[in-house]
Amino acid sequence: MLLTKYEHACLELEEGGKRLIIDPGVYSRPMDDKHNVVAIVITHQHDDHCWEEQLDRIIALNPGVPILAPSDVCDRLKNYQTTSVYHGDHYEYGGFTIDFFGDLHEAIHSSIPVIQNRGVLINNSLYYPGDSYTTPDCPVEYLAVPTSAPWLRIAEVIDFVAEVKAKHTFATHNIHLSELGHAMNNGRVKATAEANGGDFQYLQPGESLELN
Repeated sequence: MLLTKYEHACLELEEGGKRLIIDPGVYSRPMDDKHNVVAIVITHQHDDHCWEEQLDRIIALNPGVPILAPSDVCDRLKNYQTTSVYHGDHYEYGGFTIDFFGDLHEAIHSSIPVIQNRGVLINNSLYYPGDSYTTPDCPVEYLAVPTSAPWLRIAEVIDFVAEVKAKHTFATHNIHLSELGHAMNNGRVKATAEANGGDFQYLQPGESLELN
């Protein structure tokens, strides 16, 4: 399975000529060349994860592609073909298995309502928590860990990485950082991953990783 990380929080998985796209948001490059997409996963409704123009580009090349998302995202996307997903749900599309974890987005501030969020596990291998620190109740081979956000504290990221204990960790949700910020936060994540027997990679937008 080939993973490609795009700008900020968008991930693409490809296997057997089929594609699965996670969180095609406003900060990521236009998704206007994606054929053979069997499903789109949206972890939550914020624009950096869910952007109608991106969805329209993907759907134009993949009519009828299902969108799996929390119910409040489905309400927003009422003119699209969506399925509401909840903690514990399991789906299979085009050779991909998709399992969902968790309920809520991390709190940003007491004045901002907390919305729904679903972490997602693909092929029992890659786990991405969306905007949360939800830990799956199973071993994780590859962890896509958020490293910058208005809701994020690096202390909590370190605790999350230490708790998951993935064999391989890479940074995502990171458009907010300068190069110095990347170096600082990635260094903390790398040290934690290695202390727990794993490794860490920093993928530039557009770079790919072959998942075993």
